[in-house]
Amino acid sequence: MKCLVTGGAGFIGSTMIDALIAGGSTVTCFDNFSSGQERFLQDSGRRPQLRIVRGDLLSAESLREAMRDCDIVFHFAANADVRHGAEHPGKDLEQNTIATFNVLDAMLKNNVRKIVFSSTGSIYGESPVIPTPEDAPFPVQTSLYGASKLACEGLISAFCEAFGMTAWIFRFVSILGERYSHGHVFDFCRQLFADPGSLSVLGDGTQRKSYLYVGDCISAILCALQAATEKVNIFNLGTDEFVSLKDSIATITGELGMNPRVEYGGGARGWIGDNPFIYLACARIRALGWAPALSIRQGIVRTVRYIRENRWLLDAR
Repeated sequence: MKCLVTGGAGFIGSTMIDALIAGGSTVTCFDNFSSGQERFLQDSGRRPQLRIVRGDLLSAESLREAMRDCDIVFHFAANADVRHGAEHPGKDLEQNTIATFNVLDAMLKNNVRKIVFSSTGSIYGESPVIPTPEDAPFPVQTSLYGASKLACEGLISAFCEAFGMTAWIFRFVSILGERYSHGHVFDFCRQLFADPGSLSVLGDGTQRKSYLYVGDCISAILCALQAATEKVNIFNLGTDEFVSLKDSIATITGELGMNPRVEYGGGARGWIGDNPFIYLACARIRALGWAPALSIRQGIVRTVRYIRENRWLLDAR
């Protein structure tokens, strides 16, 4: 199988590339390296099955050229800066929605008919249905990131209907694990390495979130690709558990052997668009025979260990 992976130098994209190459596929990594890391591709980059193209999804011509002769697109590139979305509202539109249209247009011109898309549980906003299934009623959107991803899903579904494409859309909870480079575990480790005695936290610590280990995320995607055959296949990806932010902090500080003074900013939300409770129903992907191998706590511990052993990543931006 010949694959194009957008955002292939990122956290999830590079892990997917490793899995695809291990499975015998040839891969083109398409990334502008604004947040991706060349080090993430070191292992796979030594193998002839990987071609790396430095390009931007807003450049339609370079994207079309990179996609030539591919069988499937794994579209992981996005602006994942949910927290600061209100400070640059055009960024989500350009890097998520318009970029996704460019991907679909390039697929059309190259006669590529299969796409895997990394969406987000943020599209559910502050859902009144917990745990939240794929067919839950959509409330008012609460983040520009979630709104842009929902628009991407709409474009993908429309292209599938109009042009005979097939899509696998995955609505993730937050993903943890090796190569993790943004999010609360990353931010807290950065603070604690700088000052082990103090930790500043947005919100009041009662936020409850579900998380998924990156290896489990990849195995779920590959499972769905083998088993699901609808025109548009939509799956929540998460675990059957959630943790409070306070419990997550306890796991992080315990793994680091630190006992900092924790200062909470207050309020049920850490920032505009922050959902105080994210817990997705995952019966649909479970019905295909998939199950996560790691608990949330195990995922957090592995993430902390990776960051501690790869502190270069803290200064990579």
